[in-house]
Amino acid sequence: MAIASEAPATVSATDPIRVMIVDDSVVIRGFLSRFIESAPGLKVAASVSNGQLALNSIERSSFDVVVLDIEMPVMDGMTALPLLLKADPNIQVIIASTLTKENAAITLKAMGMGAAECLAKPTSQELAGGSTIFRDDLVEKVRELGYLARKKRGLEARPKMPGISSAAVAARASIAEKKFTLRKELSKTIPEAIAVGSSTGGPQALLQFFTELKGGFRQPVFVTQHMPPTFTTILAEHIARQSGLTCKEAAEGDVVQAGHVYLAPGNFHMTVKDIRGKKFISINQDAPEGFCRPAVDPMLRSIVNVYGSKVLAVIFTGMGADGLKGCQKVVDAGGAVWAQDEATSVVWGMPGAVAMAGICSRVLPLGKMAAAVREYAGSGGAF
Repeated sequence: MAIASEAPATVSATDPIRVMIVDDSVVIRGFLSRFIESAPGLKVAASVSNGQLALNSIERSSFDVVVLDIEMPVMDGMTALPLLLKADPNIQVIIASTLTKENAAITLKAMGMGAAECLAKPTSQELAGGSTIFRDDLVEKVRELGYLARKKRGLEARPKMPGISSAAVAARASIAEKKFTLRKELSKTIPEAIAVGSSTGGPQALLQFFTELKGGFRQPVFVTQHMPPTFTTILAEHIARQSGLTCKEAAEGDVVQAGHVYLAPGNFHMTVKDIRGKKFISINQDAPEGFCRPAVDPMLRSIVNVYGSKVLAVIFTGMGADGLKGCQKVVDAGGAVWAQDEATSVVWGMPGAVAMAGICSRVLPLGKMAAAVREYAGSGGAF
């Protein structure tokens, strides 16, 4: 049963963000609808049970965000995805799938096809359990991607959101309105560790970055990408296969090795420890930071504690501001912070936050980041 989805001929920038939910489970659709509708500035404008009905809806109405299931009768999510994006190239699609290795691999493929984000779909029992973590994550992703869809359509204003202060709205919008100033790069000290943070759009950015970086570095690289469990396992495998680098999902007690890439596992913060001169990976389930676990900030804090000034932090595309506090610690210790530029970012939230704070010494397009890191890290080729 679908919610009526008749939209006005034109949508004002200040109208609520319009969401379509596509899932064959009426229970899941009900929970997702309630979560989204409970947030100011968001509206579930359609709720349908398969990809074909989603296509029918998008032909009649305008939507900003689609929350799309993978496994559905009549037309599944992977079949519907390219058709939805063809019907409206500005629409933002969030893939919602269950936590299986097969679905994680399919979800990463979907993100390569143009889906903007992913969510690990909880069971109906988990949804009924009262936890707000999934709800908060869903609402944040829908809202920020809704803003992105509006921006792509030339609608810069944001919806009026009762209960959210005008100052908070202005703060979110400020990144797109202000210019940033680069911090003067200190005399070069070859880093002993490279730290990478990313979120929305991150899997594709990481695949490109590491493929282009290849073997041109000798430092360990620590990566925190906001993704659920299982998804990070598959992402590490994809990076290793596509780049030829040794990349693994980090595990407790891993001995840090030069030239290896360590990816924070979903639902765990990744940190680095020095025990009698030997460096190890440690993972924990401390409270989420900025709704994120794994989060970039705890990773950066630990890396600064271990490596001091000899750290290069690189912040790629992503919503929110995770990494800002940690990057401040990097520069306070004498390290360097770089960020992906707005033009090549899917969402210029995380990189924009560090750029706007004035702590970046370089803001570079994605396609130039690997060569710059290779040169800065002290290698013109493989070690």
